[in-house]
Amino acid sequence: MSVPSGIPDKTFWADRPVVVTGGASFIGSHLADALVALGARVTVVDNRSSGLFENIKDQVASGAITFHHADLRDASVTERVLAGADTVFHLAAAHGGRGYVDLHQAACAENLYLDGLVFRTALNSGIRKVVFASSGCIYPLHLQRDLSVDLLLTEDLAGPPYDADGMYGHAKMMGELTLRALHDEHGLKAASCRYFTVYGPRGIENHAVIAMMARALIRQNPFEIWGDGTQVRNWTYVDDIVSGTILAGEHIDDGSAVNLGTTERITVREAAEMICELAGHQPELRFLTDMPTGPVNRIASFDRAAELLGWKPATLFADGVRTTFDWYTAHRDPALLAQNLDALLTERGITPGSEQGEAADPGPVTAGV
Repeated sequence: MSVPSGIPDKTFWADRPVVVTGGASFIGSHLADALVALGARVTVVDNRSSGLFENIKDQVASGAITFHHADLRDASVTERVLAGADTVFHLAAAHGGRGYVDLHQAACAENLYLDGLVFRTALNSGIRKVVFASSGCIYPLHLQRDLSVDLLLTEDLAGPPYDADGMYGHAKMMGELTLRALHDEHGLKAASCRYFTVYGPRGIENHAVIAMMARALIRQNPFEIWGDGTQVRNWTYVDDIVSGTILAGEHIDDGSAVNLGTTERITVREAAEMICELAGHQPELRFLTDMPTGPVNRIASFDRAAELLGWKPATLFADGVRTTFDWYTAHRDPALLAQNLDALLTERGITPGSEQGEAADPGPVTAGV
């Protein structure tokens, strides 16, 4: 293993064929952009259930990204789009923020099939490496119930005993265990990256930070906060998530998992107040304690990522949320947000609209699938 520098290696990725599943989505599109910048030959496959072609249209138009609008739950599609790849970054999933994962357990269960199919196809196709987007939701809920504890979740605390966060968390855990078994029994190189509460430009409203920005932009008053506002999170900027994911692709082969998350402790109320200040909005706060909130105390240790990858988060929440808010206000129409907000908070695939409008859909399939 090379000595980790914490900086992705352009010579490693230059002209390397990679596939990013879910690559038109929030995180996936940022990852695809970064891989293009490193010189990789990038293929994106996305069924656009939540991904937006707008996120990658310029890269597709320039020829830097080959795009397949297709569904990986079709085994014939998966076999075709993975053929010839060296590395697969598997981000495609039924996923969303707290409102989505709590209210759509059956949809999240479909990830069990999707992940198994992608992993088995990768093995049968001779793919060198799979990098899996896992989640902080794999950690036992019983460890995250006490706000008085200065908790740092380390990778070994994932279980057993297993007590993951709903069907979404259990599916991510099974994905990790499956990849580790495929490495141990069949030699497939693999890594799992546990993402923690990611935010940033291109984010969508069923995640908390973007949901709060939507409420601030439409001047909601009273300003609604799910839970009592004391829940602690370590919101992590998307650029940091992307760099850690790429570094895992370079340095981890044995199926090990690493946390990618900051150790900043920010309460939901603090985040809401920061966003309202950015918006110049001074509303009354209304706490909805009957809405989905998740665990009250979720913070990651990134010591293992620092050791194995040389990685640490570079973006403080105060800086990242300002950059994200600037992007958000430039890409959302408050009137359209107000019309669709309730659905946007809990669903996928609903386009909030923007002043610029969405890019034209390239059609049901491009690039030969």
